[in-house]
Amino acid sequence: MNYVNVLKNLLSRSLIPALMATLCLAAVPVAQAAARVPDLLQPAGKPDPDSQLIAIYKDLSANNLRQAQLRADALVTAYPNFLLAQLVRGDLLMMHTRPVTGLGTLSKGDHDKLNDLREEAMVRLNSLRERPDPELVPRALLKLRDDQRFAFVVDTKRSRLYVYQNTRGQLKLLSDYYITQGKLGSNKLTEGDQKTPLGVYYITGRLGRNRLPDFYGAGALPINYPNEWDRMKGRSGSGIWLHGTPSTSYSRPPLASDGCVVLTNPDLEKLFRSVEPGKTPVVISEQVEFVSRKALTVERDSADGLLDEWRRDLESLNTTRFMNNYSAQFKSALGEDLAVWSGKHLQAMAGIKDMTIKLQDVTMFAYPGHKDLIVSTFTQASTSGKRHTSQRKRQYWAKEGRHWKIVYEGIL
Repeated sequence: MNYVNVLKNLLSRSLIPALMATLCLAAVPVAQAAARVPDLLQPAGKPDPDSQLIAIYKDLSANNLRQAQLRADALVTAYPNFLLAQLVRGDLLMMHTRPVTGLGTLSKGDHDKLNDLREEAMVRLNSLRERPDPELVPRALLKLRDDQRFAFVVDTKRSRLYVYQNTRGQLKLLSDYYITQGKLGSNKLTEGDQKTPLGVYYITGRLGRNRLPDFYGAGALPINYPNEWDRMKGRSGSGIWLHGTPSTSYSRPPLASDGCVVLTNPDLEKLFRSVEPGKTPVVISEQVEFVSRKALTVERDSADGLLDEWRRDLESLNTTRFMNNYSAQFKSALGEDLAVWSGKHLQAMAGIKDMTIKLQDVTMFAYPGHKDLIVSTFTQASTSGKRHTSQRKRQYWAKEGRHWKIVYEGIL
């Protein structure tokens, strides 16, 4: 059984480049191709589906059809509703008696469904080949609060969700999961467009299996789409969740939801354990940008400097200095332009002779899809005489020419 011929017979032509790049033993050591960061949220006893699929193809590359068959048997035993695994297992059984000319080509199933499974196979295999370097971190995660223990980062191009652990500002990749997105891809604009939104969101709650129809599987984690930036841009829609799959299926094709991010039920159950509603961010990007830790630190320090300069300008009570931080395109949470909002704000500051401001629990994200857009959330603790106030605020900063300006500000 020739290595190249087996792979070509097993997979459709569209998958050959991805698979060859993943499995070519001359270019990538087997151990490296299958290497994974330990999944601290993975319960013992069940094989990881993506690693198991890779292992099956590695067995085939070593002309070990029997071992490949045993792995496939174990995979479908662990996940009986995993249709892709069932299809691969069927092809392996068929290989004992006749040539297999393509993934599922001897199956009598629906043509569109077979194509969906081929697409799922491709993105699952690619996910291991393109797995993030653990020494790199997502550029979007500029700064997290110490009590934000986890952050979810979704890459729609790779159909993958990455879980990062935050320990006193240090990020560590814990695990990653295959996901399904909207039928028409990403960048949601309007209600019903069957696209998944791109942006920075927060999980707002937990909905258990017993509170939902079976369609949502093990449960759901709603997010706050549309956020402030979405509303500024006129984007509409609602009900965007991270949720599971119906009990009759293990996973869905890469493009299959009405806009939600869909995981397998076992994977969603793992996420449930790490979610803190109101704290856990979900950053959804078309393609996640990974940078070195040093580069992230430099960008974080720059963003910290912007916010601290704004704080000092506000504390100075110099209205010219303070208002110079704001863009002419500014909009408030109430949709007010700069003239209306600043009039109210400056009126509220009239008569204040001294003020001390501290910014606490600061978070900062480089907004996905925008090179020069930062969203920052913080608690502003102000003291003026004997008066003390505390407000949780959110600002969006955009670069205009050489200068950063606030384009949105609102109280949470």
